[in-house]
Amino acid sequence: MTHDKLALKMAFKRLESELPERAGRTLRWLRHPASRWVRIPAGVLLTLGGIFSFLPLLGAWMLPLGLLLIASDVPFLRLPVSRFTIWGAEKFGQLRARWLRVQG
Repeated sequence: MTHDKLALKMAFKRLESELPERAGRTLRWLRHPASRWVRIPAGVLLTLGGIFSFLPLLGAWMLPLGLLLIASDVPFLRLPVSRFTIWGAEKFGQLRARWLRVQG
């Protein structure tokens, strides 16, 4: 397995660990090679929804997820998108931990 594919696999695993169980199962299904015909249109639609969203909070999650799905099939996007996803998941985890400390 090449370095970029391994980085993308790690990004998917990191994102799945942050998602609720049902969303994680859906993402695992989309990663499967047989789901390519669903993954590509879903990635394009999520990316477009993230770019053209009129409500930033609703569209903020769509762009990275769409790019991650597209990166599964576009080799030159794998490494940068996986690095961005891992970075974003770490920042989200830190933010959530800070929020829980303030609340608790």
